[in-house]
Amino acid sequence: MAKIKTSYFCQNCGAQSAKWIGKCPACGEWNTYVEEVVQREELTPSSVWKVGNTSSSAQVANKPKPIADISYQEQQRIQTVDQELNRVLGGGIVPGSMVLIGGEPGIGKSTLMLQIALSLTGLRVLYVSGEESEHQIKMRAERLNAQTSDCFILTETGTQNIFKQIEQLRPQVLIIDSIQTLHSSFIEAGAGSVSQVRECTAELLKFAKESGTPVFLIGHITKEGNLAGPKILEHMVDTVLTFEGDRHMTYRILRTSKNRFGSTSELGIYEMLGTGLREVSNPSEILISQREDAFSGIAIGATLEGNRPLLIEVQSLVTPATYGTPQRTSTGFDGKRLNMLLAVLEKRGGYRLGTQDVFLNIAGGLKVEDPALDLAVCASILSSFEDIAIPSTSCFAAEVGLGGEVRAVNRIENRITEAEKLGFRDIYISKYNKKGVDLSKFSINVHAFGRLEEVFASLFG
Repeated sequence: MAKIKTSYFCQNCGAQSAKWIGKCPACGEWNTYVEEVVQREELTPSSVWKVGNTSSSAQVANKPKPIADISYQEQQRIQTVDQELNRVLGGGIVPGSMVLIGGEPGIGKSTLMLQIALSLTGLRVLYVSGEESEHQIKMRAERLNAQTSDCFILTETGTQNIFKQIEQLRPQVLIIDSIQTLHSSFIEAGAGSVSQVRECTAELLKFAKESGTPVFLIGHITKEGNLAGPKILEHMVDTVLTFEGDRHMTYRILRTSKNRFGSTSELGIYEMLGTGLREVSNPSEILISQREDAFSGIAIGATLEGNRPLLIEVQSLVTPATYGTPQRTSTGFDGKRLNMLLAVLEKRGGYRLGTQDVFLNIAGGLKVEDPALDLAVCASILSSFEDIAIPSTSCFAAEVGLGGEVRAVNRIENRITEAEKLGFRDIYISKYNKKGVDLSKFSINVHAFGRLEEVFASLFG
């Protein structure tokens, strides 16, 4: 019998050490090293996944090829009925890809994946669950009102048995719920440990690349909001998705932080209903509150998330400071940029905001980094400061510089088109955006300015 070998792994970042150490040299955390067994069992031909391999003889080693001699054909992506997921993935599911989706407990990760599995008609989908029984999954499927004979359910946590079932079923899409519940018999550590997560992911990755089957992994997150397990987990997969939102609210946001087959700036928006997740095809309508009365401190900004233009509501509240130091609080907007814009308003515009508490909120729970929202933020703050309401039919799309200049932003035509589609009558942009853009084709009134003072004179007189 082979001698059992052990090693120490950091439970925060997955770094390995031959002996226990107090502080991890990789991530700097203290007391995170745990001893785990790493002695592997002898591999047998039946325990190793093979595709198109009928012989147990040794395989020929790979040799380097000139890149010009490598043949390449663009793969046809698998299109789902969920257009939000298709866009976030970059145009559909790539065969042989591995996608990791994480999120808070109860946010709807399993619901989203089961909904996708049930909607892929004509494709054999294997849904492997290590957390729920068959009856629980059946109850959720009944609630989703989507029945198909092409979706197969397997409640199993051992990777060796999972691969045996895969060999018999030959699924075209594989979903694992969740990677932290799987364990491989090659590793004697417990399920969810760093070595088990790494080994199980490596086995599934080998299967995905050799068979061309797309694999979806559902992952847990830690209390800090990071994906549980070693950091190498995010490096191994092709795409990392994050399902965000308050589980007590109805809207969910699907973001991508890594994507080898598309943009990382796309997002999908869903609404959680009793019958499952509903795609929100026009998020601008839910991000702009429907109000009958005009309130000060509210401005609409035209921003971009990936290729999608969004009109979002910026809310501000400016009140005299009760305590000695004024408060500067922002939700969904960079606090440092808010301080910069307040300094520009005081220095270039002459507004005395140094003795005012300023509270800023981006409606809908979004986090926006687009500098084109600067002008809307400034207009919202001054609207609350002057207690003058901005017309609900006006919106803004421009960056503000340190000199008080209104700077141009990219893809201004997409922003204007979205504003026009939603019924806005006026949009305020930079005069430098007029170059090379035919503004006469828009029915919306386009107001172009070069300085902040000109914008505020037009708005507040």
